[in-house]
Amino acid sequence: MSAQPTDGSSGAVVAAALAAILDAFGAARASEYLGESVTVADHQLKTAACARAAGAAPALIAAALLHDVGHVADHDSADALRRGEDIRHEDTGSAWLARWFGPEVTEPVRLHVYAKRYLCAVDLGYYDTLSPISKKTLAMQGGPLEGAELAAFQAGPYAQDAANVRRWDDAGKDPDAVVPPLASYDELLAGLVRVPHAE
Repeated sequence: MSAQPTDGSSGAVVAAALAAILDAFGAARASEYLGESVTVADHQLKTAACARAAGAAPALIAAALLHDVGHVADHDSADALRRGEDIRHEDTGSAWLARWFGPEVTEPVRLHVYAKRYLCAVDLGYYDTLSPISKKTLAMQGGPLEGAELAAFQAGPYAQDAANVRRWDDAGKDPDAVVPPLASYDELLAGLVRVPHAE
């Protein structure tokens, strides 16, 4: 990634975050996405492009770009992905990203699977828009939300952001879509990285 801030420790934190994301995308380029027709990296780039096209705020574009990083952020998740399994990649990814980003990025990532379950519960036509793989994982993820889970999701401050990321996620699986590269998000990501304040 090209952004290399030089303002002391803050610049080092930003550079470390961008380098870690670049490494994660390197792993994701070689990772099949549970049988989808795109790799994990391609899918994330296509999802972010959908968010950009919708005029989303920078934090939400970042969440779209990084929503599936949990599939490749640690060895257990990467091994599960190779087996065609999903071991709560949304939690893994959110926790990994929290080293550098605030909840405006990490919460839509953490909630994007719940958002799929939410949309299946409240939008009668939504299920039919899911890919066959996403329909299969819905069952593994608990099916449509209901009762207390549904109410809790709807009451959360990031419910709408997560639902937006989810819809872009669903749209980001076109193997023929041509989208900007990861480097085009350097400045946006650098501007969102949280850096320690001097005492």
